[in-house]
Amino acid sequence: MARENSPSTSSDFSNYAHAILTANALRTPDKTALTYCGEQSFTYDQLNRRVNRVAHALLAAGITPGARVASLMNETLHVAEVYLAQMKIGSVVAALNPYWPADTLRQVVEHSECTAFVYDATVEGLVEQIRPGLPNVKLWLRVGGAAEDTVDVDALAANAGESEPPLGGFGDDLLALFYTSGTTGLPKAVMHTHFSSLASAQIWLDVEHGPDSVMGTGAIIWGIGFPALVGPAFYAGMTLVLEQDWGPANFLRVVPREKVTHVSLIPSFFSALLGSDDHEGVDLSSLRAIVLGGEPLPPALRERILTRVPGAAIYSYYGQTEAPYTCFGRQDDGSQDISSVGRARTSCAVRITDPNGNRVLDEVGEINLAGPNMMAGYDKLPGRTADVLRDGWYVGGDLGRMDAGGFVHVLGRREDAILKGGQWTQPVEIEEAAIELDGVAEAGAVGIPAHPEGQDAVEQKVLVAVVARAGASLTEDAVKAALAARLPAHRHPDAVVIAEELPHTQDASGGPGKLLRRGIRDAYADRV
Repeated sequence: MARENSPSTSSDFSNYAHAILTANALRTPDKTALTYCGEQSFTYDQLNRRVNRVAHALLAAGITPGARVASLMNETLHVAEVYLAQMKIGSVVAALNPYWPADTLRQVVEHSECTAFVYDATVEGLVEQIRPGLPNVKLWLRVGGAAEDTVDVDALAANAGESEPPLGGFGDDLLALFYTSGTTGLPKAVMHTHFSSLASAQIWLDVEHGPDSVMGTGAIIWGIGFPALVGPAFYAGMTLVLEQDWGPANFLRVVPREKVTHVSLIPSFFSALLGSDDHEGVDLSSLRAIVLGGEPLPPALRERILTRVPGAAIYSYYGQTEAPYTCFGRQDDGSQDISSVGRARTSCAVRITDPNGNRVLDEVGEINLAGPNMMAGYDKLPGRTADVLRDGWYVGGDLGRMDAGGFVHVLGRREDAILKGGQWTQPVEIEEAAIELDGVAEAGAVGIPAHPEGQDAVEQKVLVAVVARAGASLTEDAVKAALAARLPAHRHPDAVVIAEELPHTQDASGGPGKLLRRGIRDAYADRV
């Protein structure tokens, strides 16, 4: 229930935005909280006051606690301010991806039963396409100027007070809908609460940081990127360097300019960054912690990162939108096998189970995750929720194994496994060998049915696509022969493709998103 909060009470700190932002405005008001594209800078006190004005503007416009608000923004400062304002007043943020097709956006908003829609000027065209098809959205709000039949959030905020708004959501109340990037059908709406998102915000407690730590990130903060990147930075009292473009080129400009110390990225980013000569001569010595996850980290790529940024600690993590940052480990100090993603972090748990649901050690099975960071379920999908939430564990379809020390080795998705010669292989086992070859910047391996029309359709051939490092010359025959010399017969490539680039998800960062193995299969299956 919404109520005024001055001064703060103990329960206020179970409101997500109050806990990660207001608490720092009270604790270190003059510390720089956020810089935006090298042009604007805000202390924690200043940012908190800006967010409060937006919160009062949303309340004045008619947004109420519990209301589901479709939030479609691509300008990162708007994302940060509007999300935090909504989270303070207790409306549910439906965190939409501005890179979805218009019809996907419309269907997601409709399925999520949003009654209000807030957007910024950068996505005006998308909104014009979908607005006529959303009759149940009664309130439209725009950030970045006025528009016809739309509430001008900026105008309301300009005249709003800076005091703390009445907080409208706490603890187990629904905070946001963060959508999966599912390969088929509509993205599923993952329900996270104030408590579960606060549990994810604590990730930097397991990473060395200090009063001068600076976290850098870019435009992927909408969606689950917000509680995975913005939330942890603010919770730890860091300075957040917020950019529109976080691709390799801008990364090389921003890190030395802002003295960025902490980054959280996917390994493909460093494949692209170190695959060209553009990084040579750029001062990256400020980097102290590089956190990598979302896809496998080949040992050869890890060595390239260590060589290029020798002063940085490298951490690995594993989790999913449904349970972010559940496992955590150190990749550079000998504390674990580098093929492991680490162990369950503080307050979380992980286990491996066989097909009967029994816990196993040193055997391949399904990865089970648990902890306060776990989702409440999929919105309006009780059957799908029941499939993956089993007796307090999230079982999302990834295979792995755990050793006696509790270290987890992620092998990949069940559906990505390659069957050749009667033996199963995970693509990463082939990709790691390819990355170790001289001249290879990135690699992707997939299985192609050996006999698509026959009874043995499950038997597969191995297709490997590689991207050459800048200035390197690769031939398909040479890569194929080199891999055959390194790998057992059931992992030998049947075909190799030298590609200009590999398909990745589009995440607006300016750099590559996660590797899309299905894209490799679709593009090059006829080469086998």
